[in-house]
Amino acid sequence: MKFVIVGFGRVGMRTAQNLRAEGHDVVVVEQDPDRVERARTDGFKVIQGDGSTETTLERANLDETDALGGLTGDLNTNFLACVIGDAHGCRTVLRVNEDFSDELYEKYADSVDEIIYPERLGAVGAKTALLGGDFDVIADLTEELAIASVEIPEGAPVVGKRVVEVDLPGETRIYAHGRGDEPMSIPLPRTRIEAGDSLAILADPDALADVRAALRGGAVAE
Repeated sequence: MKFVIVGFGRVGMRTAQNLRAEGHDVVVVEQDPDRVERARTDGFKVIQGDGSTETTLERANLDETDALGGLTGDLNTNFLACVIGDAHGCRTVLRVNEDFSDELYEKYADSVDEIIYPERLGAVGAKTALLGGDFDVIADLTEELAIASVEIPEGAPVVGKRVVEVDLPGETRIYAHGRGDEPMSIPLPRTRIEAGDSLAILADPDALADVRAALRGGAVAE
């Protein structure tokens, strides 16, 4: 698969390295000369320029790109990159920072596929590992959210739908998808749900039963 990573700072660099280690094609878009040189030294294909402009991003051949991550430290750059990526049919992931408010979340959430908060995700990963180290653990991630894994049975209402098309109760978000014995990963726009798939979700703890029912068609038992 092909990915475009806008920003080669701490988050962008690690994301690009992880994707490449899994065999994916990664293109880095970066404006800072020192980071451009670092990315090239690391062996990445790099496009030097402003990642918030269409003229720069079009050089990355977005029409053949599966997903774009706006992962710089600047929210406006990340958002504009995601808007451009979305216009070319890419899955889009927007990085936000600690100053990101609920009002801004509401503003941006409908315009991108996923919003990530790296500092919070780091804490989430550590807590999940401490509680068992896999997606089957249900634990509170913040004061408001919980993580859970749901297996999709035959005849479930979501079978045949793309992950991004699934409408779930409240603020629930599907953040990972797995098929068979394959490890879970971030679903791409073309990913369709099949019977036997597993979905990892973030949801209000009080809404988990309703979310499972919406995904499984009323069969909430795990």
